[in-house]
Amino acid sequence: MTTTTKMGTALITGASAGIGAIYADRLAKRGYDLILVARNQSRLAALARRLRNETGRSVETITADLNDRVDLARIETTLRNNPGITLLVNNAGVGAAAPLLNSDVEKMDEMIRLNVGALTRLTYAAVPGLVARGGGTIINISSIVAISPETLNGVYGGSKAFVLALSQSLQHELAQKGVRVQAVLPGATATEFWDVAGLPVHNLPTAIVMSAEDMVDAALAGLDQGETITIPSLPDKAEWDEFDAARRAMSGKLSSSVPASRYGIKRSRMAAS
Repeated sequence: MTTTTKMGTALITGASAGIGAIYADRLAKRGYDLILVARNQSRLAALARRLRNETGRSVETITADLNDRVDLARIETTLRNNPGITLLVNNAGVGAAAPLLNSDVEKMDEMIRLNVGALTRLTYAAVPGLVARGGGTIINISSIVAISPETLNGVYGGSKAFVLALSQSLQHELAQKGVRVQAVLPGATATEFWDVAGLPVHNLPTAIVMSAEDMVDAALAGLDQGETITIPSLPDKAEWDEFDAARRAMSGKLSSSVPASRYGIKRSRMAAS
C-alpha cells in the first residue's frame, strides 16, 4: 500500500519493537515520513525496509542509545535542524516491577535519565521548531502508574507521573501556539517491556493485558478525538474528566498565607500583622 497524503515527518524513539514499531507502522500508513530511533540496528533496518515497501514513505533510521549523551545530542540536533518534523513520539523508556528494597539504585538512576531526562531534552529540542513553523504534535508515552503509583515500582511510577505532568503543562502552554500535546497512559501491554522490568507478561492475568496494536490504535483514535490524556483501557472518559476537574478545583486551594484550620496552628506575628 502506498500512501499519497503527506503529513510531514514523525520522529519516533524506541521504534524498533513493541509500541514504537506499531506507531511507525500506523503513522507511515497515515502519510508520515519517518525517522526511527532505537538501539537495535538490525530491527530498525528490517522495520524500515518493510514500511518503505508497504507504504512508499521515506524511512530514515538512527541507531542511538538515549542514555548516552553523545547519541542523545545527535537526536536533539536532528529535532532542531530538520524543518520537516511535525510529530515527535517520545516512546523510549524502561520500567521496573520490583519494590524499592529489591531494586538496584544504579538501574533506577538509568531509568530516570531515560524516562525523564531524555524525554525532556528531546521535547525541548523539538518544541521551538514546531512553534516557529506554526504547529505540530508531541505524543508522550506515560503509563497508568502515573496516576496509580502503588501498582509497580515507585521510581517507575514517579518517572511516568513526570511525563504526565509535563504533558499537561505543555498543552496549557502551547495550545495557543498550534502545538498539540498528548499523554498516553497504557495499562499492561503485551511487549518486551515486562521481560526487562523483571515480570514476564505471561505472569499477568490475560484480562488486563492489551495488545500493542490495540493500544496504539486506541491512542491514535484518542488523538483524532482531541484528547490531551488518553487512557486506552478506561471505559468511560467521564471518569478521567471528573478526576481532572477535581484536581483543577483543588489547585485553587493549595497555597494560602495561613495553615489549614485542621492543624490548629496559631498564626505567626508576621502573618497576623
